[in-house]
Amino acid sequence: MTNAPRQTEASDMEPILSVRDLKVAFSRHKQDNEVLHGVSFDVYPGETVAIVGESGSGKSTTMHAVIDLLPGTGRVTEGSVMWQGRELVGSRRRDMESLRGREIGLVPQDPMSNLNPVWSIGFQVEEAIRANGLAKNRKDVKARAIEVLQQAGLQDAEKRMRQYPHQFSGGMKQRALIGIGLAANPQLLIADEPTSALDVTVQRVVLDHLQSLASERDTAVVFITHDLGLAAERAEKLIVMYRGNVVESGPSREILQDPKHPYTRRLVSAVPSLASRRLGSSPDVAPAPTESFDIASLAETELKDRQIGAPLVEVTDLTKVYKLRKGNFGHEDLTAVDRASFTINRGETMALVGESGSGKSTIAKMVLQLEKPTSGSIRIDGADTTQLGSKQLFDLRRKLQPVFQDPYGSLDPLRNIGNTIMEPLNVHKVGDSASRRARVLELLDQVSLPRELATRYPNELSGGQRQRVAVARGLALKPEILVLDEAVSALDVLVQAQVLELLAELQRDLGLTYLFITHDLAVVRLIADRVCVMRSGEIIEQATTDEVFENPREEYTKNLLAAIPGASLNIGA
Repeated sequence: MTNAPRQTEASDMEPILSVRDLKVAFSRHKQDNEVLHGVSFDVYPGETVAIVGESGSGKSTTMHAVIDLLPGTGRVTEGSVMWQGRELVGSRRRDMESLRGREIGLVPQDPMSNLNPVWSIGFQVEEAIRANGLAKNRKDVKARAIEVLQQAGLQDAEKRMRQYPHQFSGGMKQRALIGIGLAANPQLLIADEPTSALDVTVQRVVLDHLQSLASERDTAVVFITHDLGLAAERAEKLIVMYRGNVVESGPSREILQDPKHPYTRRLVSAVPSLASRRLGSSPDVAPAPTESFDIASLAETELKDRQIGAPLVEVTDLTKVYKLRKGNFGHEDLTAVDRASFTINRGETMALVGESGSGKSTIAKMVLQLEKPTSGSIRIDGADTTQLGSKQLFDLRRKLQPVFQDPYGSLDPLRNIGNTIMEPLNVHKVGDSASRRARVLELLDQVSLPRELATRYPNELSGGQRQRVAVARGLALKPEILVLDEAVSALDVLVQAQVLELLAELQRDLGLTYLFITHDLAVVRLIADRVCVMRSGEIIEQATTDEVFENPREEYTKNLLAAIPGASLNIGA
């Protein structure tokens, strides 16, 4: 049950954070490129604020400028940032380091790039607790680490602390970062896409905790998010950003239910709704113009001639057991996937949904032959992939391509975007150098990225832009099967609408088959023909998309549907 946000009267108190006319520029080739053009807003004690806008609009840059964490050549050129009456712009490095974590906490956007791969999760949480002076002896530090991970919604926190980041799903890594951000009970928590990798039930747990924290301790929370449902349901105040400017701000529900600015109206119209139909279903109404990016209209647009063929991917009794290290050189078993079975027909989309850690991504890795099953079989076009030799496996990878959940972790930081997208073409020796370059530019157009980004590097892109690069690379070889692991979770709603439409068109034109892994059930409604619901490694419900959404059989599935942020507000419907 969601608590109503506590209203903050600006006239009753001074803002805890006051930003005035903030301008930020990045230097490139000895020239300043201004990306923020005079941003102003206030945050009051105990207030929850959401900053929304498409990828690259300046949301993360604004809050990173506040705490002096701008990447690369970024710097504040003008403006003021007042924190509890003291100016932060121009503060000494030592003063900012003492403020970050203790007074202002940060939950960063990319979990993999912010967790050290060679340290256990527990060690990293404990390190943050020690650095903030929250506990003195080893026993108290460990107890506090377990507590903050449990507060962030991580099940079996004491056992999971012994694991490493690569053994966590994206959602589990995100929860570990949330635990670190909350460890010091800061007065302001900046949460940069804090729930983009979380399933809806864990979202509710984490957001309820953040809301109770704000209420009980007057902790202010600033959400940087593209989830308008979350913004409407959880935030008292909404700030809409577009190209480095604040174009609209005010009470969140008022703005989202009656947007005034044309850009805000575009954002709201692009939100996927549970009332939508699958992309490619027969239209009941005439579609709106596509330039409005109305996702509901896209869902009603008829995509003709999509053919469903014979079974292409057949998964039978698939099981994966990991061995976790214990003390005295022992180990214990953790069953990540337990006797999962499903079939995907040629030209069809099968969605795997469930809570973070339920085994969705583990199944994807086994289908891609990146993990070996403990038992069971995976047959692709009749061939058992667990029995393939290296040459056969190489040939299989040309028609079976992944789009991974964590774009930063799957993109080479030393390779520019053009070469990253071109890599599959080089490996499989497709075409000559000129045709490969042309294909790269075509793919950048398809995923709505400027062509000039081909010479940029991953650290110069926003999270949403990196995700689009991952989608482009997955499409480079025009594969038969695409395994999409949270492929649109980091995208703003406008680009998400474009990418989903692109995937639907490619499926119609090329007969592609998709295994679509996501925690966003509204997206499932748009893209999937059939749905498998997973819990604790098992598939507990399997049916057509309409059956699962209109008449869910399992109580767990009903809870997933009920936990979607903003579902009752009909944002985007």
